[in-house]
Amino acid sequence: MGKVLEGPGMELFNKWGIYTPRHFVISTTDQFESLLQSNVWMRESKLVVKAHEALGSRMKLGLVKINLDADGAKKAADEILGRDIDGLIISQVIISEMIVHEEEFYLAVTSTREGAEILMAKFGGIEVEENWEQVKRTFVEVGDKPTDEQLEECAKSAGFGGELVEKMRKFSHRLFEAYDNEDGSYMEINPLIVNPADGKLCALDAVILLDNDARYRHPDWNFSFASEFGRAYTEDEKAIMEIDSRVKGSVKLIEIPGGKVALLPAGGGASVFYSDAVINLGGTIANYSEYSGDPPAWAVEALTDKVCSLPGIEHIIVGGAIANFTDVKATFTGIIAGFRKAKEEGKLDNVKIWVRRGGPNEAVGLESMRKLAEEGFDIHVYDRYTPLTDIARFALKGEDN
Repeated sequence: MGKVLEGPGMELFNKWGIYTPRHFVISTTDQFESLLQSNVWMRESKLVVKAHEALGSRMKLGLVKINLDADGAKKAADEILGRDIDGLIISQVIISEMIVHEEEFYLAVTSTREGAEILMAKFGGIEVEENWEQVKRTFVEVGDKPTDEQLEECAKSAGFGGELVEKMRKFSHRLFEAYDNEDGSYMEINPLIVNPADGKLCALDAVILLDNDARYRHPDWNFSFASEFGRAYTEDEKAIMEIDSRVKGSVKLIEIPGGKVALLPAGGGASVFYSDAVINLGGTIANYSEYSGDPPAWAVEALTDKVCSLPGIEHIIVGGAIANFTDVKATFTGIIAGFRKAKEEGKLDNVKIWVRRGGPNEAVGLESMRKLAEEGFDIHVYDRYTPLTDIARFALKGEDN
C-alpha cells in the first residue's frame, strides 16, 4: 500500500465531491509570492502552514503553524522548509485557509478481510485516540455499497442529530465512493467540520492509503506516494516505481545504505527469505527488491541495473524458489542484459554473483547465466536442487563447492 500526502489527498477528495479548504503545496517561498498575488483568499483569510511530509505529531514537532496572515505564513514556510527531522529534510509545505469552527468529527473507511468498515464519531482530533471505543462502525461486504438506512443508523448511533444525520449520510457515501473507486485501503478525515460560512461539511485533513500496484488503472494519479522509511525516495527507487506502474507483474526496489549483499530475488517471499538468511549469517543487506509475476525482460533489466549500482556491494544474490509460471529464461535475459551493462560501466568490479532458480525454461536460463563466466563475471550458478539457504552461506562463508 502507498500513502498519499495531504495535498494530493485533498485533490483526490475534491474529485469525489468531498469539500476541503483551499490550499497549495510549495517547495520554495518564491512560489508563495506568486501565489499570493493571484489568489485573493490568501490575502484575506487566516492561513495554516504545515510540513507536507509523511510525519506524525507534526504539531508537537513545530511543523504546524496556525492563525497566520500572509506575512506570517511566508515566514513560517521559510522556517519549516529545509528542517532536518531525524534525517528527513522537509522539502514541501502545504498552505491552506484556516476555517474557524466549533465542533470536530471523525469519519473513515478501512478495508477488512471480508469487505470494508465505515467509522464515525461525533468528536475528532486527539479525542479519537482517547475515546476509540466510542467510535461507531458499520460493515459493507465486498462488492456491496452502504445503504442510506445503514449510514443514517450509524450516524445516529454516533450521536449525530437533526440535519447533521443527512449531511453525514451524503458525505459518507462520497467517501466510500472515493475509497471504492480509487483502490483504497484506508481513507480518514480527522477532523471533519461544519464550515460556519456555508454550513457544508469540510475535510480539514486527508489520510489516504491506496493500492500502489493499481496505478495502471488510474492515469490521473499524477502524484508520487510518500516514502514510509523516514526519507524521500531516491531517484533510482522512483524510476523503478514508475516502471512497476506500467508493466505486467512486479518490479520493486528499496535501498538500504551500507549493506554489502545486494538482493535480486524472484518474489517478495524470496526477498524476505534471503534477507533473513544473510542477516542470520552476520551479513548486511543493501536493498529490498523483487521481480515477480512474469514481468517483461526490459523491466527486469532496468531493475538489475539499479541493483548493480548500489554502492559498496560485494555480492549479488539472484533468483528464488521454483517458479510456477514465470519464465526463467525470459527474466534471466533481462538480468543478463543488466549485468552486461553494469560491467561495461565498471559497476561489478570485485562483486560476486550467486544464482539459484527453478521453473519453466530453467535449464536454458541457468546455462545462459553460467556462460557469463566466459565474459569475466565472477558468477556461481545453482539449480533447484541446491537449498536456498546454501546460497547465502556460500556467499558469506566462502563455502562454495
